[in-house]
Amino acid sequence: MDHRVELRTRPTEHFCYSGRSLLVTNLDGRVTGHGIEGFYVDETRMLSRDEIMADGRPLSGIAASPAGADRFLAYAEVPESPTVPAHAVYVELAQRVGDGLREGIRIANYSTRDLAGFELSILLDADFADLFEAKDGKRQQTAEVDTQWTSDNQELRFTYRHPGLDLAVAILVEHAPTPVRWENGRLIVSIQLAPRESVELHLVIEPWIDGVRHGAPAQIGGELDTPLYRLRHALLEESPALTTTNATVSRAWLTAIDDLASLPLGLEPGPAAPIAGIPIYQQFFGRDTLTIAWQALLTTRSMLRDSLRLNAAWQGSTINDWLDEEPGKMIHQARWGPLSRLQIDPLGRYYGDYATPPDFLVMLSQYLAWTNDIATVRELLPAARKAIDWLDTYADLDRDGFIEYVMRSEKGVKNQGWKDSGDAIVDEKGEIVENPIAASELQAYWYAGLELGAAAFFAAGDRIYAADLWRKARDLKRRFEQVFWMQDEGFYALALGPDKRPIRSIASNAGHLLVTGIVTPERGRQIARRLMESDMFSGWGIRTLSSDHPAYNPFSYHLGSVWPVENGTIAFGLARYGCWDELHRLAEGLFAATDLFAGHQLPEVIGGLPRDELHPHPGIYPASCAPQGWSASMIPLVIQAFLGLRPAAPLGLLLVDPHLPEWLPDLRLEGVRVGNSRLDLTFTRGSNGATRYYVTRREGHVRVVRQPVPQGPGVSPGRRALAAATSLGRS
Repeated sequence: MDHRVELRTRPTEHFCYSGRSLLVTNLDGRVTGHGIEGFYVDETRMLSRDEIMADGRPLSGIAASPAGADRFLAYAEVPESPTVPAHAVYVELAQRVGDGLREGIRIANYSTRDLAGFELSILLDADFADLFEAKDGKRQQTAEVDTQWTSDNQELRFTYRHPGLDLAVAILVEHAPTPVRWENGRLIVSIQLAPRESVELHLVIEPWIDGVRHGAPAQIGGELDTPLYRLRHALLEESPALTTTNATVSRAWLTAIDDLASLPLGLEPGPAAPIAGIPIYQQFFGRDTLTIAWQALLTTRSMLRDSLRLNAAWQGSTINDWLDEEPGKMIHQARWGPLSRLQIDPLGRYYGDYATPPDFLVMLSQYLAWTNDIATVRELLPAARKAIDWLDTYADLDRDGFIEYVMRSEKGVKNQGWKDSGDAIVDEKGEIVENPIAASELQAYWYAGLELGAAAFFAAGDRIYAADLWRKARDLKRRFEQVFWMQDEGFYALALGPDKRPIRSIASNAGHLLVTGIVTPERGRQIARRLMESDMFSGWGIRTLSSDHPAYNPFSYHLGSVWPVENGTIAFGLARYGCWDELHRLAEGLFAATDLFAGHQLPEVIGGLPRDELHPHPGIYPASCAPQGWSASMIPLVIQAFLGLRPAAPLGLLLVDPHLPEWLPDLRLEGVRVGNSRLDLTFTRGSNGATRYYVTRREGHVRVVRQPVPQGPGVSPGRRALAAATSLGRS
């Protein structure tokens, strides 16, 4: 008999978030100061304690849960006492996160007698810890915290006296049944209640950072009139509606759309650029924003536009070893917490990543393909040219034609490819490979960046420069095949080590080669088959490292776990090479995994354990985030892969090559945007396994044409012409 599985990421905590603000509570909705519990703004803990008590005793929790990304609701019971009968008085705590935090506390008497009175107290404290200090349980910066209570204004203020930081938080008692007093670290209010009577206490928590007030939301319920709130609504409105008889796919789509709309950081000049993940990556990551926005292009284009703009704004301009910065290099991450502001770490503006520059070129071209927004592309081409100059000048350390990364910062990131954990790159014996490293996927993304970047420059009229980029792409593809292919393994090397010998570990990095098209059709399909063997494919997804490898660990970050985002990228690559059977198997595992998690929300990383009778679920990487932007964006990318959707907005075309699996026999998308056009598309799988498509509504002039995927088996000019001719009647 099957039993229901419902996994929760970080199962001892609840999260609410908005932009750069975050509330972390325990399961009862209390902030006790343990672990990472607290209210944070800019990764700084503004409240380390926020607990309600009655007559000095903790409340008995009943239920607590987020009620949306930015709202939280908890119920608790006031314990029995000489003044309070049992099971009679209940407390409702409602909170809403914005730039600041608003709390509403309602105390209700459901007994049949008057309550002579009891004291409700709220324990409050602030320690101004960095989020990563709270996570690690180790303070690296401390100072005195001044506490000031103004009874006339009913306002409490905590001020951090660190000489290098200007931080404070004000807690205003906006409404209370009787005047509130401050004693021994508690706000205290006297409560008297008649039968069926309730009273309310309203608190407004507003951080001050560098003299700037971060205002609390205007209300707890209802819609807010703020730029970030309006942006979230716009992202939801932008997304197509998906309907299908497969309930799992339908639920996964709705969760992904809601998560993506909740994640914008709200930073200028790219307000829709998304957060990487909650709770520990509520910050700007260059490659994460680009990857999330690219994978989500079927649902939203503005997210990629703004991610490109923000990456361009943060582009490196000088040589700074502490930051691993070089002219033209794209940023890895930007943090705002005290550790970064005090330069205890270099992450306030850190450039230790080699994946973002080629990603920027790829995503710029993909944005053009979906939108035909040539004005924005022209605006971003100078940043693209600087990124290419960096790749030509700095990224190839020994001038052998491949990208090799190194870390120059004494507190930087060792591995600066797709896998950026310190132990991510291991040789076939399980030993960590020292830098410099030429990771295979970096060469593939550099190839795609050259090829697709050329398309963007060509569209903008710079045809000579575009031709030079195409030539470089062809040369790189030829060299890559000669050096990285391991004939005896029938696989590509994970990387080249510092001695230029191939790293022969079997890892998921090879899957990234498929999405870029750097490998031949025959070898691409060989890689696809190898990735789906049992040591790599767990049944839920493709592992980061073979389970036969000496360093395999199913709960590691990059040595055997399964990353939904990486599997989405590989799925798109499988479609590019026409590996439909492999795609359908992989996608079934990924969608099945969504049903294992509360709210159908895939975390950042799941365990690499096999899908079998002994393992009804794979577990979770212990420090996973959820929501995680690129776990959400994986869902629309896999749908796009099924349908073989390839937009060419500048040509007024949408190319399709749909191959629905047996377990997904029908799918309808309403409101797909290509250029300035909107389409409703219906796809159905016939009894013979073939998928037909229908354009049921069109606004604009885009034409839908069936064309085989670029590197599918047996694709010839004649087959392409036949496919196009037979589809014109339905386009």
